[in-house]
Amino acid sequence: MDSKIKQVGHRRTHFMAVLISAIVLLQGCSSTSIEPKPNFVFILVDDLGYMDIGANNPDSFYETPSIDRLAADGIRLTQAYAAAPVCSPTRASIMTGKYPGRLHTTDYFGAPQPSTVGPNYLKNKVLYPAEYIDQLPASETTMAEAFGEAGYGTFFAGKWHLGNEGSYPEDHGFDVNKGGHERGGPYGGDKYFSPFGNPRLDDGPDGEYLPIRLGAETASFIKESVEGPFLAVLSFYSVHTPLLTTPELRAKYEAKGAPEETWGQEGKRKVRLNQTHPVYAGMVEAMDTAVGMVMTALDEAGVAENTVVIFTSDNGGLSTSEGHPTSNLPLRAGKGWLYEGGIREPTIVKWPGVTRAGTVSDEQVMSTDFLPTMLEIADLPRLMTDGVSITGVLAGASADDRSLFWHYPHYGNQGGSPGGAIRKGDWKLIQFFEAGSVELYNIADDLSESMDVSGVYPQKTAALLAELKAWQKDAGVAFGTRIERADGSN
Repeated sequence: MDSKIKQVGHRRTHFMAVLISAIVLLQGCSSTSIEPKPNFVFILVDDLGYMDIGANNPDSFYETPSIDRLAADGIRLTQAYAAAPVCSPTRASIMTGKYPGRLHTTDYFGAPQPSTVGPNYLKNKVLYPAEYIDQLPASETTMAEAFGEAGYGTFFAGKWHLGNEGSYPEDHGFDVNKGGHERGGPYGGDKYFSPFGNPRLDDGPDGEYLPIRLGAETASFIKESVEGPFLAVLSFYSVHTPLLTTPELRAKYEAKGAPEETWGQEGKRKVRLNQTHPVYAGMVEAMDTAVGMVMTALDEAGVAENTVVIFTSDNGGLSTSEGHPTSNLPLRAGKGWLYEGGIREPTIVKWPGVTRAGTVSDEQVMSTDFLPTMLEIADLPRLMTDGVSITGVLAGASADDRSLFWHYPHYGNQGGSPGGAIRKGDWKLIQFFEAGSVELYNIADDLSESMDVSGVYPQKTAALLAELKAWQKDAGVAFGTRIERADGSN
């Protein structure tokens, strides 16, 4: 099964990026000096949509000055994808560099298993959910383990959602864990406000706002780690439900004013078509403020010029369920769907000395690529991954041609149905498992996925479907079985 997993470090663009990096590092240094290992700050936001940051959407109702500054200082990747339309699978892909379908970590942990679904779940559905593994496999080498073995101090703050106790961040290589446990949201205590009721995070003063606390914890770790290389992962619970912000931020956005709410239809769900939600806006701003705290800490600690910063999200913005707080337009749908709104992520990388300030790349990258990229930047041993190093892309080169794959054999809480997808060049095919139907889109011409052209291009459709099925077989993915009803129907 693993014979076809790509081995990181053999691409032409990688060599060019390493050469560029070496030149930059050697400039101004004596022949006897030894450059320190680069530090890494990985910022992962929960449920942040592609259009939720000003750098991607200058007309956004939300305000993200810190993230926009990061984009101005680094490279903004406009076609960066999460490996799944929901959280846990993407998080597993980031930690391991592997596809969720290969790991069998295909749904959010805690979602129904085929053996646990009840009558309400089965109503109006065609398939059982595929069985999935509900913790990050201990056999996999994680980001923290790879860097920890190389002498890095490793830190995690925020949402984990990759397994119960015994599979917490500290069980997968992180030296410090501030707030990571099995829950997918801040559901204990006073939720987003202290007392947090979080078994891995001490309570702060009553009313302390969680994203600000997580930013402060990360900033403190950075300032305490200047003597050695570090990996700090700030994994926000924001902007996931429950929708809660401070009274001051809510009042700010209510006073700012917003256009009248507009709505559309996505399948059987209504979908928000514009950004108007003042509470969600406050959540976005607080998260952005915490990002600014971390960036300031890097400057104050004197390590900013030797620290690679990666900013991304785990799935698309929530637009079809649970309060419908944001809009992803012109991207279609949102979290829980395999359309662009569910999997295309705001992604920014700042690699001092390599990424040119304010650059934009439309090369296609995926969450599986982060780990191999970080390992190559740090000149650490490569791992067998589905992702590839994108150091060349970060240095301004074009990426080698490849296909990207998704496997989500579950009914999403947000209205999506079991399916798979492939992106190859400008083309994207979605396979719907219930009926075995497909849709084909040319993303370059039809970013909103409004025109299914599978009937217009039957040969392209057949070729992409065959490639997707071949990948499914190679990765050994799991599928849900058909529901047999008492009357013989399914």
